[in-house]
Amino acid sequence: MMQYRQLGKTGLLVSRLCFGTMTFGGTTDFWKIVGESGQREANQLVSVCMENGINFFDTADMYSMGDSEKILGKAIGAKRKDVVIATKVHSRMGPGPNQMGQSRVHIMQAVENSLSRLGTDYIDLYQIHNYDSVTPFEESLRTFDDLIRQGKVRYIGCSNLAAWQIMKALGISELHGWEKFVSVQSYYSLAGRDLEREIVPLLKDQNLGLLTWSPLAGGFLSGKYTRTNEPKDGSRRTQFDFPPIDLERSYSIIDELQTIAKRHNTSVAAIALAWQLHQPFVTSVIIGAKKMEQLKDNLKATEIKLSSEEMEAINAASELKTEYPIWMQRFNSDRVPVTV
Repeated sequence: MMQYRQLGKTGLLVSRLCFGTMTFGGTTDFWKIVGESGQREANQLVSVCMENGINFFDTADMYSMGDSEKILGKAIGAKRKDVVIATKVHSRMGPGPNQMGQSRVHIMQAVENSLSRLGTDYIDLYQIHNYDSVTPFEESLRTFDDLIRQGKVRYIGCSNLAAWQIMKALGISELHGWEKFVSVQSYYSLAGRDLEREIVPLLKDQNLGLLTWSPLAGGFLSGKYTRTNEPKDGSRRTQFDFPPIDLERSYSIIDELQTIAKRHNTSVAAIALAWQLHQPFVTSVIIGAKKMEQLKDNLKATEIKLSSEEMEAINAASELKTEYPIWMQRFNSDRVPVTV
């Protein structure tokens, strides 16, 4: 049974699995590598998601240059009020100098275009897709605040930012009384646990939601890849080697996942997703599927209960090397209250 969590400290409840639609469209060479699900396939995938309790769908204006938003909007259709739609702004959407980034001009143009493509009059979660080194946060955040007041956007979030950038944005919003980011969308997988160093402590401190993208490390943790087998079937990872991973370390993780998957009579991918769902700081895990069997396999993750011993084994195989200043803070962390 699907579970739901609050998005950050809002009252909005989102499913623990979010369906990512980057695979919708695929009309150009690059996007064909990612996925080329047409309207018919998308309709079926979205329908199965909703039948299994997924109420959260993530897209971006840049995915297949807007085709993903169009296909998702049509797939949802009359059930719009039953779902939460997240999309993003930042990437180049045309040749002009102002057709990218987070300026007031581009955001105002982009939100209207996304609303039109999605076939809706509001976006539940509008997120910046990356860091804009040109536009001051004050300009972008004031624009987002206006969009919320206008009713075109319900909540705002960010994606792919460093911890200091997130905190700076929150501080600016606090100073001016503007709406704040309620969530962060970041890469997180057993093969890439980097955000645990700085971003996770920030999320906990500021009570922000975490939406994780590429939880299977671009398909590397799908179960297809082992020390003795690497697919040659034109799979996404073989054509687009992203996100970057430590190959030897990742194979050690897969070895452990295979053992646990056999014990649960399930797939390596389902165990990798279940591990994320066991993390208390993860709000929703964004899954992406081109085929129905992939989606159904991913859905199994919500039913898997990993034991403390299994969690410890997976953590041991995938844990990060402690970096400064964390090891110094731990070394000097024995301070206790003094009783007078």
